Amino acid sequence: MERVAAAVSIAVMPAAPPLDDTAWLQSQPAATALALPAHCYVDPAEHAHDRAAVFARSWQLLARAAQVAAAGDHAVAEIDGVPLVIVRGDDGVLRALHNVCRHRAGPLAACNGRAARELVCQYHGWRYALDGRLRGAPEMGRAEGFRIDEVRLPAVRVAEWNGLVFAALDERAPQFASLVAGIEDRLGGVALADYAHHAHVSYEIACDWKVYVDNYLEGYHVPRVHPALNAALDYRSYTTEVDEWHVLQASPLDSADALYGQGEALYWWLWPNTMLNVLPGRLQTNRVLPLGTGRCRVEFDFFYAPGEQHRAAADAHFSDEVQREDIALCEAVQRGLASGSYQPGRLNPLRESGVWRFQEMVRAAYRQHRERAAAAVR
Repeated sequence: MERVAAAVSIAVMPAAPPLDDTAWLQSQPAATALALPAHCYVDPAEHAHDRAAVFARSWQLLARAAQVAAAGDHAVAEIDGVPLVIVRGDDGVLRALHNVCRHRAGPLAACNGRAARELVCQYHGWRYALDGRLRGAPEMGRAEGFRIDEVRLPAVRVAEWNGLVFAALDERAPQFASLVAGIEDRLGGVALADYAHHAHVSYEIACDWKVYVDNYLEGYHVPRVHPALNAALDYRSYTTEVDEWHVLQASPLDSADALYGQGEALYWWLWPNTMLNVLPGRLQTNRVLPLGTGRCRVEFDFFYAPGEQHRAAADAHFSDEVQREDIALCEAVQRGLASGSYQPGRLNPLRESGVWRFQEMVRAAYRQHRERAAAAVR
C-alpha cells in the first residue's frame, strides 16, 4: 500500500549567504541561540554540502530486517549517491556491499529479492559471492595478470537493530550503539523487532530536508497547527530530552480506543534524518531524504504489534492528516526562507531544545567539512 503526494514547485530567488560571515557556524548556547540562517536551506551549494558533510558521514536507515532474513535475501539502497545492496550471506552475516561491479561499474542487484545464490552484474555477467568475493569473470582468461581472488566488492558498516537495518559509509561515523543508546531502556521491554510491517507511504515536499527536521523536533507548533493531535497529547506535560546523537519528545497520550487508546507517545529523532514514532502497539519510522535545493522526500513505514493491525486504517487517516498540516507549514516556511526577508530568529529554550541540538550538529558537521576541505588543499 503506497500513496505519493506530489511536490509543489516554488519559484523563488535564493537568499545569498554573506561572503565573509562565518559567525553563524560557531556553537551557540541554548539559552541565547539563533536559528540557522536562510542560506542553509535555500542556497544550492548547501545541498552538496549536506550530502558530503552529513549524509556521507552518518548512519542511514536503509531496510527492514525482515527483507534480509535468510541467506541470499537482499535489498537495494543508496547513501550519498553510492548504490548499495544489503545482503544476508550464506554464513548468516548481514553485509552492505557496493552495488557497483568492479569491472565497469555495472549494477549487480536492480531490486529487492529473496534467496539469491550470488550477485551477478547485469552488464557483463561478472559473478560475486554473497560476501562480495568475485567468483567468475566471463572470457577474462587472456587478461594478463588478472586474478579473480584479488577482486572484491567494497563493504560499508552495517547494523541491525530492533528489526531495522542501518548502514554508514564513513568509518569515522560514531559507533552505532551510541546512536540508539538508552532507547531500549526507555521502551521498557517493548519488543519492536516483533512488530509486523503493514504499509509504506511517501510524500515529496517542496522544502529543504532540514526544514522538515526542524519542524519535527518541536511541539511548540502543535496547539496551532495540529488540532486533532493536540487533543490526543498533553501539551503541558510535553517534554524534550536531548542526547548526544538523538532527541526524544514524549507526551502522555489519551486518544480514542480505535486509534491508540491511552499510554505514551514517544518520538525519537536519530541524527541526521531518521525518526521513530512509538505509540501503544505501533511503530512508525520516517526517513527524510534530500532531493535537491528546497526539495525532500519523507518515507514512512508502519509496523504493528501482534493483534494491533485493526488500528491501521484509522492510524493511516490520522497520520496523513497530521502530515498534510506539516507539509503546508514546511512549504510556507521554505518560501519565507527563500524570500530574502528572513534573518535568523531566537530559539525558544523551553520548546525548541531539540531544534537547537539538531542545528548545533549541523553547524558542527559544516565546520568539520570546511576543515577537511581546507586540509585537502594544503
